[in-house]
Amino acid sequence: MTASQHAHDLLAVAVRAADAKGGEDFVALDVSEQSPFTDVFFLVTGSSERNVVAISEGIEDALLEAGSRTLRREGRDGGRWVLIDFGDLVVHVFHGEERMYYGLERLWLDCPAIPVADLVPHAPGASAAGE
Repeated sequence: MTASQHAHDLLAVAVRAADAKGGEDFVALDVSEQSPFTDVFFLVTGSSERNVVAISEGIEDALLEAGSRTLRREGRDGGRWVLIDFGDLVVHVFHGEERMYYGLERLWLDCPAIPVADLVPHAPGASAAGE
């Protein structure tokens, strides 16, 4: 089983929104084989606590405009790690220090990466795992 087309569509919207707010180091993982509750994890880093909040708000706004609603959100007040659940897509917006400390890429190492560079209007600021 692989991630649904719906999850890929949500991911595309989230990637563009994160890029528009200055997000960095984009990684998308197909967790559909290992997770019964979602298809895709999208990880993005913000340069400051304010940037983490801005990225998370931008992603939520863009996905709401695209017709998807937020099921759960955690961590926005702290601005260090915001987790947003959209059902088929779970977004993790990290401050750089938290991203390194928690290392979700290492925890989900056996999950295939989904290329995201082609989803970013100007690819130089983003890196896509698995390319």
